[in-house]
Amino acid sequence: MENAPSSSGAVRLDRQNPYLRLLCINIFVRDQERSLRFYVDQLGFGLVIDENYESAGRWLAVAPPDGNAVLALITPKRKSEDYRLIGRSKHAVLVTEDVVAKFDEWSKRGVRFHHPPQTTLWGGVFTRFDDLDGNSFTLVGRDDFVREIEAQRRAAAEKLEAERRAAQELDIAKRVQARLFPQTLPPLKTLDYAGLCVQAHQVGGDYYDFLNLGQSRLGLVIGDTSGKGIGAALLMANLQANLRSQSAIALQQPQRFLQSVNQLFYQNTSESAYATLFFGEYDDHRRCLRYANCGHYAPVLLRRDGTLDRLDSTGTVLGLFERWECSLAEQKLSAGDTLVLYTDGISEALDDAGEEFGEQRLVELLRQNHDQAARAMLSGILEEVQRFSAHKQHDDITLIVAKCRD
Repeated sequence: MENAPSSSGAVRLDRQNPYLRLLCINIFVRDQERSLRFYVDQLGFGLVIDENYESAGRWLAVAPPDGNAVLALITPKRKSEDYRLIGRSKHAVLVTEDVVAKFDEWSKRGVRFHHPPQTTLWGGVFTRFDDLDGNSFTLVGRDDFVREIEAQRRAAAEKLEAERRAAQELDIAKRVQARLFPQTLPPLKTLDYAGLCVQAHQVGGDYYDFLNLGQSRLGLVIGDTSGKGIGAALLMANLQANLRSQSAIALQQPQRFLQSVNQLFYQNTSESAYATLFFGEYDDHRRCLRYANCGHYAPVLLRRDGTLDRLDSTGTVLGLFERWECSLAEQKLSAGDTLVLYTDGISEALDDAGEEFGEQRLVELLRQNHDQAARAMLSGILEEVQRFSAHKQHDDITLIVAKCRD
């Protein structure tokens, strides 16, 4: 008995217990269209399929509201063996939670019953009726049937309600997370900048921000937290709160600022949670960018003359280590230079052949559109990435474009 089927009813797709279910029951009728109207209009069945095939003719199938059983309505050729079976089906049984109610409902619609509902020795209620061709059906109900139907109905209702609540909560989370991204852009004289985040799901773990650090300084931030969905979104909110709460010391003590952010992120998240982060402080007077790259994709700085600088890592990711340090680097910007910060939703976007968008395509786009404003460049890059990966967005797309102007 090692391979005996489980009593739990679970379907196994292996060779010991292959998948098996009833497809349909054939009901032979004289006129498919006329019978279709009986089963749909009078019994309340649903049309499952209505197809025409050269070899088999019209295949018509209906099902009761739960869809678990299918009746194929077949009109056999005259003088065939099957033609003699019209009206001879006598053994199909339907179950309902209220036989009397169905009897009353269907009787008003013209269904021919053999007799009113009757009780049985086994404690049930039953009656019989015929379709238009004389095929006979038994309609039964019993307390345990009713209990089972009610249990299924409650389970279905609870599932629908849970799905509705989950969808509602996700929608609320999406709107809340949207407010975590910068709502205003601090004005600068020498920098034209813009950012966006297009999430792959309702919520995600990518993050970008523009921090007003005072004294004509702007904090450019982009990050990517570990995980997906709600978990990543919570990490993102945690990281954003830590950054903004500690940003008062970012101007004078940027390394201490990042150490404090790491310490809070480490203490308030699980041991496997982490985030990559790029933080840059732009000086509007000196056109200078002082930055720390904490394990993030290297932003690219396209110079006006076409040369390219990459702002590589100066430290490791945030959140994995209690004792954490990073170094700072600096880049001088000139009018016409373009800085682009991005997450892996850009570089790792896949086309139908499984090829990645990559950094080189991004750089080529920058070169082709170097004369555009930051917002137009941002839109152009997003459009090209979505065209490249047209069928499915696998990861959040987050991007900042900053152009040094005259």
